[in-house]
Amino acid sequence: MKVRVLVSFKDSILDPQGKTVKHSLHTLGYDFVDEVRQGKVFELELKGISREKAEKIIPEITDKVLANPIIEKFSFEIMD
Repeated sequence: MKVRVLVSFKDSILDPQGKTVKHSLHTLGYDFVDEVRQGKVFELELKGISREKAEKIIPEITDKVLANPIIEKFSFEIMD
């Protein structure tokens, strides 16, 4: 089973890379872009584990390895 984990800064954390991208888009004429937040994507291939176990273990893996829970938030999607 494949799991996609999306990690990004919490809303209260400044995102200078996102602001830089937004500025670049505005310079190119895309003034309708109101906000840009950057993040990371991880794809994990799991085997020998049930969907229920994956739903419990992925937050633990993310908090310990993939994200800094103090400044980052995450979401995940199990892709069968």
